[in-house]
Amino acid sequence: MATIREIAAKAQVSPAAVSRILNNDSSLNVTAATKQRVFDIASELGYEKKERTKKSAEAFTYGILQWYSPKQELDDPYYLSIRLGVENYCSENHIHVIRAFRSDSDHMASLSGVDGLICIGKFDNNEIENFKKLTSKFILVDMHTDKVAYNSISLDFENAVLDVMNYLYGRGHRKIGYLGGREYLLEDHVYPDMRRSTFEKYCSRRNIPYLPYILEDTYSSDAGYHMMLELIHKKNVPTAIFAASDNIAIGAMRALTENHYRIPEDISIVGFDDINSAAYTSPPLTTVHAPAYEMGAYAAAFLLNQHALYEQYKIPLHMVLPCHLVKRKSC
Repeated sequence: MATIREIAAKAQVSPAAVSRILNNDSSLNVTAATKQRVFDIASELGYEKKERTKKSAEAFTYGILQWYSPKQELDDPYYLSIRLGVENYCSENHIHVIRAFRSDSDHMASLSGVDGLICIGKFDNNEIENFKKLTSKFILVDMHTDKVAYNSISLDFENAVLDVMNYLYGRGHRKIGYLGGREYLLEDHVYPDMRRSTFEKYCSRRNIPYLPYILEDTYSSDAGYHMMLELIHKKNVPTAIFAASDNIAIGAMRALTENHYRIPEDISIVGFDDINSAAYTSPPLTTVHAPAYEMGAYAAAFLLNQHALYEQYKIPLHMVLPCHLVKRKSC
């Protein structure tokens, strides 16, 4: 039987988009032609949607705790893709799922009694201690800790940024800007972003001026638009921009276009995530493909298949998934 990933490869859309289309998610912003193509390919390949079976005495129940609110999740395909990766893996392996959002007033109570817990996003030490009270079988997803104290999985941001910077440098850019976002723990501490720190180290080693061109706000198109406008109004526009998310890059592209900058003739721009709409900007956005969906699936697979090793040896693991640069026309 065909899998969601096989359908995605043939339809040339992400696995997360295929899942949402096949589940009739009305919030997904894709064309009717794309939806029909996915349904046609699913039929052609013989895909059969597995219905969730009733929980038996032997069945596992996993909790998914999403640090974003439902509204934030809809605005950020990255975290939605992670959750869908978890949920589809669980569905395919007959694992019952309880979904909770940190914005829910009773989110910890709703997860009581789960067999395993998948925590998506950024959490402080007090929260992690509470996870340990719920179950010893939990994993942090998209979170890097200074010490490997808990089972966790994240992306290789460092090498992804090095790939971006080497690409821009190789194309002759010597004034490179950074438009990023800030993420906060509940303690109001800014979560350190390895994309920014790697960017700064690279520029310092290469003697690339970057301080006049570095701005941070939120991971949104609106923030990207206004950060880029700030550089434009200050007449402080570099020859290339590295944006820490595709949403930021898309907002920046709009600001540049409205102010008569040509992309990539006047300025190049590179994003991060490779969301579906990145291929349909004008020009199509060069970006880093972040395997968010697969990261969610890996996390669920770890709890099901590998967590017994941790229980035996009590040595936590931190897993890192690779990213790769997708070269399009914006650079």
